[in-house]
Formats: sequence, structure tokens, C-alpha cells
Amino acid sequence: MFILRRLDGVPPESFQNQIRQLVIDHVGQLSSVAISADNPLYPLYQYGVGLEVHQYLMALDGTRGLAVELTLALDADAPDQLLGFALALPAQDDAQACSLAFLAVHQAHRRQGIARALLGDLRGRYACVELSAFAEQVPWFEGMGLQVVASAGPQVLMSSTGRASGALIGRLDIAPIYQTVEVRQIHAYLLKQQGEEVMIEAERLRDERLDELTAHAKACVKQRLTRH
Repeated sequence: MFILRRLDGVPPESFQNQIRQLVIDHVGQLSSVAISADNPLYPLYQYGVGLEVHQYLMALDGTRGLAVELTLALDADAPDQLLGFALALPAQDDAQACSLAFLAVHQAHRRQGIARALLGDLRGRYACVELSAFAEQVPWFEGMGLQVVASAGPQVLMSSTGRASGALIGRLDIAPIYQTVEVRQIHAYLLKQQGEEVMIEAERLRDERLDELTAHAKACVKQRLTRH
């Protein structure tokens, strides 16, 4: 069994660490470039997406000018153990709209209704919940009552109302994350470890995969909108 807990401020360090580990373990699903685990660039995105989520967590104290909501799914018998989380960005100009930025559930606790409950909690509080999903994830979100709206690069924009809210949603500028000293150090280490040829090929494979995902997203949207 699990319980949901919504935090009003920056989570305790123990939860921060568990959230970070969950992101690291599932970065392929959480990264907007869907980096694959066999790509030599994988560790770079593990750090980058982990840092992105960490900065959203830090914004929960209200000092960064961003509206952020964090809901945790905890083990009912051991409430210090994280089973999953949802990080949402409420719209700044529409109290009825929000964007789901990150949703993750521990691998060992899948198919227990945790993701459904986390998303259901948001839907119970916002008339319009928006998110971006990869084409393969679309059927699950459709089962939760969300509808395809449009393609958005390698992902599909979905909404609980079937249309984009047009609301103003503040987001982090993630470009500086990939220009930090730490990211450059990781890249330099990977370059030294793997060699320039392997790293160039890794970037080519990443970009090729992005092109494939973009094509899948467009095909998914075309199929859904034609059907309706």
C-alpha cells in the first residue's frame, strides 16, 4: 500500500536523494531526448536531468520565481521510503491549469496504481493537466483520460481537456545545466575513456533516435486526430 504526500517546501535531503536516484535510474523515460542506456552519453544525461529535477526541487521554497508542486508516493508501512513522485508546474495566469513535468515510479512498484494515483491527484485539482509524452507512452495516458493535442518535437503534447491551455507556465532554462563545469568534466572524462570517434558516433546515434521519435510523434498525432 502507498500514501500520497504533497510537499509545500523543499523536501528533506533523504527524499531529495531518493528522487535523484529515481531520476538517474529512469533517465531514458524522463529525458526529453530519450537517451538510451547503451549510448555512451547516458551518464551525461543522468547527471543533467538529475540536476534539472534538483533545481526544480530547490524552487519549491518560492525564491526562484517558479511555481512548482511536488507530490510523493510513499510506502504506507515505511513512509520514509519513496515509491514514486510527480513534479508539476502550475500555470501562472490560470489557476485551473498545470503541466506535469516529471512522473516516475520505482521499477519494483510498478502496476500498483501509483502513477495512476499521482496523475489522478493532479486531475482532481486542475481542470487542465498538460504533459509531453513519447509516442509509446501515449496509450497509457489515454487510458488515464488525456487526449492527444499536437506533436512537440520528439514528444506528443497531451491534455486532459483535449486542447492546449495556452496558459503561462514557467520553466527552467536547462541550457546552462549542460554548460556547467561538472557537465564539461563528465564529457571530458567520457571522451578520454571512450575516445573521440565513439563520442561522435554517440551523438550521431542520439540525434538519429531523436529524428525517429519525432517521426513517431507526428505519426501518432496524425493517427489520433484522423480517428477523431
